[in-house]
Amino acid sequence: MTARHAAIALDWAATEGWNPGLDDARAFFAADPQGFFVGTWDGVPVGCISAVAYGDAFGFIGLYIVCPQWRGKGFGMRLWNEGMRYLGARNIGLDGVLAQQPNYRKSGFVLAYRNVRYEGVAPAHEEPVDGVTIVDAPAVPFDSLLDYDTRMFACERAAFLRAWLSQPKKDARALVALDGDAICGLAVIRRCGAGHKIGPLFADDLTTARALYRALVSALPGETVFLDVPESNPAAVALAVEHDMKSVFETARMYTRAAPSVPLANVFGVTTFELG
Repeated sequence: MTARHAAIALDWAATEGWNPGLDDARAFFAADPQGFFVGTWDGVPVGCISAVAYGDAFGFIGLYIVCPQWRGKGFGMRLWNEGMRYLGARNIGLDGVLAQQPNYRKSGFVLAYRNVRYEGVAPAHEEPVDGVTIVDAPAVPFDSLLDYDTRMFACERAAFLRAWLSQPKKDARALVALDGDAICGLAVIRRCGAGHKIGPLFADDLTTARALYRALVSALPGETVFLDVPESNPAAVALAVEHDMKSVFETARMYTRAAPSVPLANVFGVTTFELG
């Protein structure tokens, strides 16, 4: 793909109801400009897939779409094979719809856990959490943010994180929780085609996650908010429930090898289903 095609892919994702963020194409493409593929027929784009390589050991499949009028003709399998070929021997992850698990198993993917999308409405007033210091992410050195993010993700993703944290201020906000000078939480909220998505929401504990969540939604009274939660983190589920959020969608997080040693107890919100 070119950057132009990446924007087309996000338009297709919106049509599918995946509700991408307004600046997702730029940030996604920054993660791995070689990891996005478009299928064409007589020069017309008919489908796409992302196969983002995070270094030599880990990759993630997403944005797997064939336009409805072109389905059933084998184009999807050709795209899939190209994405898998590109990622090669890496451990590969994906967030797939639950019904497609048998197909992913045929390619060697194994279920690790489920992610659940919760939807809610930002209240007119949300009490801040005492004792947790919240600052804007740009006030913290990027190397410190990268170190914290790397501990919470499967590997380092510097190019993506830099782009993710620099989304236009009118549409996104990135916050950090501090314990003295040490980072104890990191969270981003971004405007989407419908409402706003929080992701990531990383925190050392539930109190910190609650403080970040409330700080993110405080400026959005009455707006719809989404949070993608690893079901295997009960504290994250509790955070969503206590803020009157309802489950609206689920995915199967699958890997071709053993699940990376991510501290799921600290993952209160997945960054994005498309890139992990």
